[in-house]
Amino acid sequence: MSQGLGPVWREDAELLLLGSFPGQASLAAHQYYAHPRNAFWPLMGALLGEPELPQRPYAARLQCLVERRIALWDVVDRCVRPGSLDTAIRGAQPSALPQLVARLPRLRAIGCNGATALKQARASLPGAPWPVQALPSSSPALASLRFEAKRAAWLAALGPFV
Repeated sequence: MSQGLGPVWREDAELLLLGSFPGQASLAAHQYYAHPRNAFWPLMGALLGEPELPQRPYAARLQCLVERRIALWDVVDRCVRPGSLDTAIRGAQPSALPQLVARLPRLRAIGCNGATALKQARASLPGAPWPVQALPSSSPALASLRFEAKRAAWLAALGPFV
């Protein structure tokens, strides 16, 4: 079983971004979205109007999210997954999402990075009082959707909450 990364948050977060489970590059680096072709950090740079965000040191990227009241985590806490594809996840143990969102009194929305994150978030948070937004995966595995289309979808879904 592989253990995921801990949540990045502070109590005044208004937006929670959820992925599925860190890929191999992220687990090895102990960093969210560490694969060089993953579009997460460029998407966040576009969303926040900070195009240089992907070039900043990892700690500075996380600090930027926290300062902008954005929390980050994954829906799966532990699992077996050979490789990095969500379809390979086995024995998934969900993250403690209800406990985290209970500690976010200003939460206004949840953005789910891909179908696996969306499915698990809805299962973990039935009847959520905030919008649970579906986002196209930032993963390079979703090669059928160009960056520009991903950016447009992320801006449309999350723009009102940042």
